[in-house]
Amino acid sequence: MQYSNIPMTGNFVETVLGSTIMSQLGITLTHEHLLSDSLKLYSVSSGYNCANFSLHNFGYIKQYPYSNWYNLQLNDKHGIIATFKEIELFKQSGGGTIVDKNSRLNRNISALKALSEATNVNIIIGTGYHITDTRNLLTCTTTTEQMYNRIYNELENGCENYPDVKAAFIADGGNILLDFEIRALRAIGEFQGQYRYPVTFHPGKDVIPLIEIMRIYQEAGGQSTEFVMSHIDRTLTSREDLLEFVDETKCYVQFDQFGVECSFYQLNPFTDIISDAQSIKLIALLKEDRKLHRVLMSNDIHTKHRLTTFGGLGYVHITKNVVPIMLKRNFTLEDIRVIRVGNPCRWLNRLNL
Repeated sequence: MQYSNIPMTGNFVETVLGSTIMSQLGITLTHEHLLSDSLKLYSVSSGYNCANFSLHNFGYIKQYPYSNWYNLQLNDKHGIIATFKEIELFKQSGGGTIVDKNSRLNRNISALKALSEATNVNIIIGTGYHITDTRNLLTCTTTTEQMYNRIYNELENGCENYPDVKAAFIADGGNILLDFEIRALRAIGEFQGQYRYPVTFHPGKDVIPLIEIMRIYQEAGGQSTEFVMSHIDRTLTSREDLLEFVDETKCYVQFDQFGVECSFYQLNPFTDIISDAQSIKLIALLKEDRKLHRVLMSNDIHTKHRLTTFGGLGYVHITKNVVPIMLKRNFTLEDIRVIRVGNPCRWLNRLNL
């Protein structure tokens, strides 16, 4: 894999090791949380003390993943070692690139560079704002102009404290559309419309109007065809709603809960997470409607129990377990290539060549 400091053009994308040609991205996971610290998500809602992590209580941890402190730390010694092994397995199974969705305040660039160098897997990071950032009072009071300028600097001039590393996409996320989220969406929409960097949005644990998110973003100047709506597998699980949303917005829809295989969503018991099989059926529906070019797939791994070292299915799950099922259900190898290679490459390509 060759990296350089070539300025970003339509044929190159920024990784933590520098610019690389788009054709070298290969199979891409578009929504992961490498070495993340998710302690802010800790919840006692389970009523069960998951203090230990063992085979004996793995079932409870799978059901209540946010009630175990140890499980929420991928950035400790055990998490780092397990993540390294996981990325190696991903590479061995044909993987090429991982898009790290951690927020600006929850990323370890030096460690990500080391992981990429050791495994020869591209790691792409983003910039922007996320709901977890709102616990920082300074972030909550940031103006739209200040948000715009920070996004500009990390994409064009290099990340804070790491000027040799540039972000490659804009990430946003929120629970409800309060003033902070609206300001962030407007800043992102305005910037994106001018500079055409790809955008990905992370719906929070609460039910929010996805169409309203798109409206605010587009009214500020953002291009919907360069926008990814994440977590479709727990936000748009109705066939009718999904088709209507894609028809109206023309954005990418990302199925990123592959490997969870637990319908109970601890952070919001009123929301269900659909199974891998149900996600495949919705993707098949989009194929029938000639919208396969708008589909992305990932795992959204941000806890230890999802990694193979700790009994999970890991980053290889889609390749090893999901794709074989899809091939038995009227998907072709070309369909898989479009979803896993072509679509991520087109989304990450600023000029959409």
